[in-house]
Amino acid sequence: MAEATSTGRFSLDLHDPQAALALSGPAEANLRQIQALTGASCVLRGLELVVNGRPAQIERAAAVVELVRPLWSEGQDVTEVDLRTALTALDTGRRDDHAGMNRQVLARSQRGTLLRPRTLRQKAYVEAMQEHDLTFAVGPAGTGKTFLATVLAVRMLNDRAVERLILTRPAVEAGERLGFLPGDLQQKVDPYLRPLYDALHSLMGAEKTTALLEKGVIEVAPLAYMRGRTLSHAFVILDEAQNTTSAQMRMVLTRLGEGSRMVVTGDVTQVDLPPGQTSGLVEAASVLDGVDGVAVCRLTSADVVRHPLVQRVVDAYAARDRSRAGMGRSAPVSRRSLPG
Repeated sequence: MAEATSTGRFSLDLHDPQAALALSGPAEANLRQIQALTGASCVLRGLELVVNGRPAQIERAAAVVELVRPLWSEGQDVTEVDLRTALTALDTGRRDDHAGMNRQVLARSQRGTLLRPRTLRQKAYVEAMQEHDLTFAVGPAGTGKTFLATVLAVRMLNDRAVERLILTRPAVEAGERLGFLPGDLQQKVDPYLRPLYDALHSLMGAEKTTALLEKGVIEVAPLAYMRGRTLSHAFVILDEAQNTTSAQMRMVLTRLGEGSRMVVTGDVTQVDLPPGQTSGLVEAASVLDGVDGVAVCRLTSADVVRHPLVQRVVDAYAARDRSRAGMGRSAPVSRRSLPG
């Protein structure tokens, strides 16, 4: 139970050691973060959280703690992103949206982690995938574009809303040099598809993933395998789509068959195509924005849910690119990408 006093002090009984650990974070890093965000001092005394400061500071800190209650009360890790998202929802009058985000549990990972959107834009992205047959997710590395799509795809497969999952991406980095790599074609392209395997393993485990791959229920293949096919009753994820050409993007979008859904993800700042060649993702997101049945979701560095340093890296490169553009020089378009 929360208790506020007239002496500039607020206390909250956390009841459970796991809840206290989840809220405070490693070495109480979350409590320091709450203090940095709100100005209120946060101290954990046993299972009691004590907040001190000016009344306005205490009110903000208490509200942030309450907004992330669905996480720490279940012993789920609270991160810096969760705290910043809660404060943004508080400051922009979007408490109800934040509460809906916390209720939007999509699945439970093999490690027992509840998988849900962690930012308000991620929440909008998940809702777009649920409501549209074709969704584009454009944003920097670490914003959960591919992972959230894979989580929803697995959920729809388990609910029998689709009959199979098809995950594909271009192998642009290898280009015409695939023939020089050892092994058959599948072995040659596997390194480029590894992030998709990793997402499946975290959701279903390696053994079940392998069994479904062998049965053809899940197909992980390079983009070239999609030509000439009709993808019916499937959940299709096209990853790293910034590396598709205009022709490749048109080809894969027109593969969509009856009872299917497609999610196209990519980071338009990390294009590996030859200089001067237009990214199919950039073109499609522009041409199809506003078309009935199509959603275009744009995530930002604020939605990065990896290590906090990733957000700062993304922001630093974005600032550099804006500076170069301001000086009349074009920003580089060929950079090796971290899968999103």
